[in-house]
Amino acid sequence: MLFVPNKPTPELEIRRKVEIAVISDVHLGTYGCHAKHLLNYLNSIAPKKLILNGDIIDIWQFSKQYFPKSHLKVIKKIMTMASNGVEIIYITGNHDEMLRKFSDTTIGNISILDKAVLELDGKKAWFFHGDVFDISIQNAKWFAKLGGYGYDLLTLINRLVNWILEKRGKERYSFSKKIKNSVKSAVKYISDFETVISDLAIENGYDYVVCGHIHQPKVVYKENRQGKTMYLNSGDWVENFTALEYQFKRWKIYNYNKDKLLPFAVEDEDEAFNMETKDLIAAITIVEQYSKKTK
Repeated sequence: MLFVPNKPTPELEIRRKVEIAVISDVHLGTYGCHAKHLLNYLNSIAPKKLILNGDIIDIWQFSKQYFPKSHLKVIKKIMTMASNGVEIIYITGNHDEMLRKFSDTTIGNISILDKAVLELDGKKAWFFHGDVFDISIQNAKWFAKLGGYGYDLLTLINRLVNWILEKRGKERYSFSKKIKNSVKSAVKYISDFETVISDLAIENGYDYVVCGHIHQPKVVYKENRQGKTMYLNSGDWVENFTALEYQFKRWKIYNYNKDKLLPFAVEDEDEAFNMETKDLIAAITIVEQYSKKTK
């Protein structure tokens, strides 16, 4: 039986209440992940549902030599939220695709799914990561993984550059954002991604379609001859530091960089889950071995 306190603590009382929070593309276990930012965000909210929309743990690039405590704290925080009654829906992505072996599994308040459809105030919302529409992943997985390592290296270099810029009092700069916004093929890929997903959502009668994968936070109405839908992307915690929140029948993008209340974020020191890094490494290694055996 899970213990839920009868009276909320002062820390819980100052947290923002949201019906649903959606995060994706965290990439725990990589140099690009800003786990401390995410931990501050999770400590600042009290959601009824937390949807992890893919690429939370980067099993593609997982290394036993690199898994900082801040990354581990994010996992512990999510587990603590589940133990306190928050419904956790873990939707698998391409970087954590090994978890698809365990799809439709529920442990306590945590469910592992490949996709989810929820009814929100009389409207249907379709949640999935979005990699199924990525041709580079479907047709050349090895090339996509190589690109993932290249992206991680670019992000690592970018963090060094930003550290120097901040020391000099200058504004941060994003290499990958510059590339995505200036290269025509990248702009077209993002546009096509959004259009294909939105058209399919309209065809199936979904009022909302919520995904991640392309690291581009957005909330926009999409329309064709058959009807319209709202396309939503939760962004990432590598460069944008964004999430989606649903409250009072409305969606909005949360942006960590624009949150003026962050200095008041509560650091959760709950030690209810005494997970060590070696335990996490062992668990991921088991998943990797299981996946290889069942191929």
